[in-house]
Amino acid sequence: MPRAQTRAATRPSALAPLPLWLTTMTISVLALLAGSATAQEQKVIKSHGYSFYGDLTYPENFEHFDYVNPDAPKGGEISLPFVGTLDSMNPYSGKGRAHLFSIFGFESLLGEAPSGEPLPADVYGESYCLLCESLEYPEDKSWVIFNMRPEAQFSDGTPVTAHDIVFSHNLLLDEGLKSYADAVRKRIPKVEALDDHTVKFTFADGISRRSLIETVGGVPAWPKAWFEETGNGLKDSWMDPPPGSGAYMVESVDLTKRIVLKRNPDYWGKDLPINRGRMNFDRIRLEIISDDTSAFEAFKAGEYTFRAEGDSKKWATGYDFSKVTDGDIVKAELPDGSPPTPSGIIFNLGREALQDRAVREAVALMFNFEWTNESLQYGLFNHRASFTQDTPLMAQGAPEGAELALLESLGDLVPAEMLSEPAVVPHTSDSSRLLDRRNARQASKLLEEAGWTVQNGMRVNEAGEPLRLNFLMNSSGSPTISAVIENFVGNLTSIGIDARLEKVDSSQYTARERDRDYDMIYDAYAAFLGTGTGLSQRYGSEAAEFSLFNPSGLASPMVDAIIEASLDAETAEEEDAALMALDRALRHEFFMIPTWYNDSYWVAYYDQYDHPEEIPAYALGYLDFWWYDKEGAEQLRASGALR
Repeated sequence: MPRAQTRAATRPSALAPLPLWLTTMTISVLALLAGSATAQEQKVIKSHGYSFYGDLTYPENFEHFDYVNPDAPKGGEISLPFVGTLDSMNPYSGKGRAHLFSIFGFESLLGEAPSGEPLPADVYGESYCLLCESLEYPEDKSWVIFNMRPEAQFSDGTPVTAHDIVFSHNLLLDEGLKSYADAVRKRIPKVEALDDHTVKFTFADGISRRSLIETVGGVPAWPKAWFEETGNGLKDSWMDPPPGSGAYMVESVDLTKRIVLKRNPDYWGKDLPINRGRMNFDRIRLEIISDDTSAFEAFKAGEYTFRAEGDSKKWATGYDFSKVTDGDIVKAELPDGSPPTPSGIIFNLGREALQDRAVREAVALMFNFEWTNESLQYGLFNHRASFTQDTPLMAQGAPEGAELALLESLGDLVPAEMLSEPAVVPHTSDSSRLLDRRNARQASKLLEEAGWTVQNGMRVNEAGEPLRLNFLMNSSGSPTISAVIENFVGNLTSIGIDARLEKVDSSQYTARERDRDYDMIYDAYAAFLGTGTGLSQRYGSEAAEFSLFNPSGLASPMVDAIIEASLDAETAEEEDAALMALDRALRHEFFMIPTWYNDSYWVAYYDQYDHPEEIPAYALGYLDFWWYDKEGAEQLRASGALR
């Protein structure tokens, strides 16, 4: 589907692709209209899947998702790089550095792609039963019951039961991320195993029902017996993780070299319609490499076989070696229908100097996207403006209609200029030179007005303290991004800001990122196509002080009110208006310098893989619904392109 598809095509209800248990971490408090019917009088809906509006694309008897090849062969291996260092196989505690591979073995009641992409990948905001065979809930969504599949089992052969679901839910509350536990404990007060294969979640009164069912349906299922026998918990590193019920299990782990997953030959769910045409590789291998330059050389040598490219210089100039020109490696741009990730240079709003919007605007003016794109990135990118870029939810011009009415209803929370002026867009710069003198003069004026004058070439406040900004970077990251930031820092110093680029190794970077030990950082938030309680986790005030998913520490009463309005929407049209207003508000708050985006996936891979002719809108899916071409692999080995 194209990026600017109509909302009628898909009814999203959550954030952009991430695992459901992460994306629905926080539940926003909203008053619900009291219904006249009692719980006993309400109609109970029983279904094979769930969406907030009740519309499901796939019927109960569907055979497979439309975008997969239902006859895709099983077999072979796909191998990928990880740049940096890892020290754990437990991603749930918030401690240590674990890879996405560490969640592959775990399933949930409602199906998710193990790679963290949406499932299904051709529609948004719909979930279908995996560990459950059906779910039921009343019209007011005050509770949900999951009827589990009795045949589901962990890789050690023990059954997955309702008791394991209850245990996993409570373990996340007791030992998981604080932002998740604090919110869920208040909003989901009761979970109970009605029998071995029936689990019921009861939701608190007087709160929004948005994302509650997806939240509990997305909890990873862990075997209660394993934790009791080993004494392990979420606070431990898990070098040898618990058995999961998923299609893949850990074959070997050496966190200095590689992680290897193998397909469970006894996987209980291999014949389910939700899984047909998916999870086709026998093995998935991750090669752990210290830096991106070494990782690229390893790809050229055939040490791994699939590379999702993010470096524009490499994409433009690095793929001219013989394996590409001879056709052994496929270099392709594949369509991406999701809104681009809102990445950019993020301000730590906890820093006193950066709490002044004028200072942030002055700093932003020193980023020259046009020169960066032409000189360092080969003109391959577009300048991102929006958190819902290139979708119908992108705020453009001045607000009108339902969006304007919503903003006006919020009173003094909304600045007057937001009601009459166009949505904030990035400044433009001279592409012919790194330092745009016009923007530098404007930045200097803003700093002067904010009380940062020049003394001996340095910006200082009334107390004579310098305006010092530390930019934290991962030393193992892309050399191109490093060059971009180095030039940006150079521009800042040219107007008297004591700006410093600090490169640290992966483990230090992770620890300092979690502690918000930086003034600026290159990071990302999540795009959104629909509302969901995960919006509060990303952009809301409730967990702003410590949320790992809000790197700026944004805490805006206006943003909170708009998120609440989106959750309170009773129609798709009301939801759309609220989300457009949210995009406008986030851009107004100016906590990020938006950088660039690409509307395609850049991939390079040895010619031994195949994929559906049409890539679905919301996932590239190379770890999900691509498959191994045995004949192509044999030709590569016969030619010596691969060992």
